[in-house]
Amino acid sequence: MDAFERKLLDQVTLDAPWELVETFSRTVRTLPDEVNRSGEMIGERLRARGIPVTLHRPEIYLAVPLSASVEAGGVTHRAKPPTSSLPVPQGRTAPLVYLPANPAALRSYSRDIGKLFGGSIRDEAEARDRVAGKILLTEGFGNPAIASLVEEWGGLGVIAANPGVDVHWGTCTTIWGTPDLDDLPRKPKIPMATVNKASGEALRKVAEAGGSATIRSELLEGLFAQVVPEVRIPGTDGTDDFVLLHGHYDSWDVGVGDNATGNATLLEIARVLWANRAQLRRGVRICWWPGHSTGRYAGSTWYSDAFAIDLDEHCVAQVNCDSPGCRWATSFHDTTSMPETNALVTAAITEVVPDAVVKTKRPKQAGDYSFNNIGITSFYMLSSTMPDELRKEKGYYDVSGCGGNIAWHTENDTLEIADKDNLLRDMRIYLLSVLRVTQPELLPFEFTATAENFARTLARYAEAAGGLADLSPAIAATEEFRGAVATLQRDAAAGAVPAARANAVLKRLARLLVPLDFTTGPRFTHDPAYSTGSLPCLAAAAELKRHEGTMRGFAQTQLLRGRNRYVAALREATRLVRFADG
Repeated sequence: MDAFERKLLDQVTLDAPWELVETFSRTVRTLPDEVNRSGEMIGERLRARGIPVTLHRPEIYLAVPLSASVEAGGVTHRAKPPTSSLPVPQGRTAPLVYLPANPAALRSYSRDIGKLFGGSIRDEAEARDRVAGKILLTEGFGNPAIASLVEEWGGLGVIAANPGVDVHWGTCTTIWGTPDLDDLPRKPKIPMATVNKASGEALRKVAEAGGSATIRSELLEGLFAQVVPEVRIPGTDGTDDFVLLHGHYDSWDVGVGDNATGNATLLEIARVLWANRAQLRRGVRICWWPGHSTGRYAGSTWYSDAFAIDLDEHCVAQVNCDSPGCRWATSFHDTTSMPETNALVTAAITEVVPDAVVKTKRPKQAGDYSFNNIGITSFYMLSSTMPDELRKEKGYYDVSGCGGNIAWHTENDTLEIADKDNLLRDMRIYLLSVLRVTQPELLPFEFTATAENFARTLARYAEAAGGLADLSPAIAATEEFRGAVATLQRDAAAGAVPAARANAVLKRLARLLVPLDFTTGPRFTHDPAYSTGSLPCLAAAAELKRHEGTMRGFAQTQLLRGRNRYVAALREATRLVRFADG
């Protein structure tokens, strides 16, 4: 850690951030008017510290849960409707069928029925036969993958039994942000409700006895003007390049761990960076999003759309800040990072926490990762969390935030979920990580690691396909790119390639490779909200053995087209790198 980094980290205090955490612990931020008042609060605190802030007011689409219940066997069970579930205030009644979920997939965003249901159904045909015309009961949270599959199978509704005594809010739409005309057909056409474990067990007995269930739900839906606070801190290198640091400020109820602590982190980093702006090489933009919870990332999606060309030309990285500084969150074994930033985030965390064991993981199609289709290098979503051993000791199940506290997405996410010491530590980690992108003359992204990840993925797909697929052109293109980018990064580090030229190439590489690894749709659109594996354009290779006859031919055609996309992108990346290395 150099002297400038140390100086800025020493300036971080809890004074302003903790005041915001305490204020938000008394401030519900779910309904549109509540969210707007909270956005104004953030703006007031920034202005009070002399930091210029723009309060954008876009109209974004929200589907806010109001109430729900499930009635079966003469008993009415407490429930919550996930966002974007079909409202059925008069009720929808149908026979109840139970399919056990794979426990490892409780918070999965995958649409793989083997992963979701753990072998309890063999294939799509069996699923349709068992679910069509019925309400499905299964374990898990509000899940867009399950909701969309049940709708495709002809099901009439979904009841998700949460794993504990609480009922968690969630979402069930695969639409990312405000829908466009192409997205609208994916708007959920069936209701979904979540209940707690005890209700789930009671409902299972009803299903096994051949009974029916009734789902009732109400939601507030429409376009709402919502406040998006944005701080722009200029850099001094004359390029207009910037890092985007961001997190959502809407919440379920008062949402302290998810995400008042993140809002406070952004506030403090804005204060420190603004005070030291004359020494920043690259700029920083800091944004607080509405519409994360009730709009499926509608705030960050709006920003991605509204400033798409600016982001394309000048954003060198996006950094998501969700649920830092929570109680018992002392581990970094679940740190989100793209391959090219793994070394950066590992080094930043271990410099702040020398004994930390950092394990990085692939970003899910979740959080406010609304920038993948543009192609922006990204890191962090959830950072610190409680150790697995402690979670098991407490009997906690796996959740997607709040540092592993099962208060996540419930009314229990209150002030005691925040931890002052952990928050101070995490603010410093975020600040140092951002500085590690703003300050070096040469951008610190290691695309050799991306190439190596591609090579491993291709090897896995080739092995799974056996002799049914020819991935050799993709493997050859990967090896060629890996050698070329390794040479460029070595020469740039040695000063043989001007940093400005190398940086332009590294930005462009992200625009090519991030969409290839994380998206299926075109640039400047938004993929559905379910996760894919690495290199989804080639993922059909792993499924070829499952198909027979005509279906195998269709799958091989899909793979051939995906291979063409992949090879063309890697060859373009190689030409770009070699031209820069001149």
